[in-house]
Amino acid sequence: MFTHSAIASLNNLEMGVYNFVIKNRDKVMYMTIRELADAAGVSTTTVLRFCRKLNCEGYSEFRVRFKLYLEQNEPQQTNFGASEIISFFRSVNNEEFDNLLDRAVDIILSSERVIFVGAGTSGALAKYGARFFSNVGKFSNHIDDPYFPVTNDMAKNALAIVLSVSGETAEILRFASQFSLHRCKVLSITSHDNSSLAKLADFNLSWHVPQTRIAGVYDITTQVPVIYILETLGRKMAKKLA
Repeated sequence: MFTHSAIASLNNLEMGVYNFVIKNRDKVMYMTIRELADAAGVSTTTVLRFCRKLNCEGYSEFRVRFKLYLEQNEPQQTNFGASEIISFFRSVNNEEFDNLLDRAVDIILSSERVIFVGAGTSGALAKYGARFFSNVGKFSNHIDDPYFPVTNDMAKNALAIVLSVSGETAEILRFASQFSLHRCKVLSITSHDNSSLAKLADFNLSWHVPQTRIAGVYDITTQVPVIYILETLGRKMAKKLA
């Protein structure tokens, strides 16, 4: 039901409905369309658009199909946060997403050098990604300082793989723009296709997991999807390099 292509088609407001549905799956099937709209902070029209993008004629059909989806696919009990991760793996376990990863691998292998970029938690994953790619035979560097100077020499024939949960961090957007200005290809890995970073990049991979923040500031969104994407890209490269 929640395929990668369907989720990728959602705009920011519709993504808010999706995030609420995933986090409150036990309640949603008993809510009216008005109750869901109010709870998600959107209009009923947005909820209807959300339903149609999931190939449902209306809210009634969505509620029926969602109930069947839970009965057929969801475990009776899940640990905190597990439902979001399970939904992610179901959405990418298909040929469509596998083809996206293959295209990304071709871009990576066609580049002379790979530079991972990220800040904060994404900076730590940038370091991990660079090491993992180097382990499989594609030497890579990482930069976790968004104010690191970008020069023509470092950007020549390079690929910048930019990691960001929101895809809206000002420093990261500025950094990615610098790479683009120096004619360096940018591949972004973000939580949503509609983010500013995804639109700026030459190619984007998105993972569609609801963001979680403490006190509205500290991001504790799971990074399991990012690690999965990085490791899958690495393993696909290893096969082609063998």
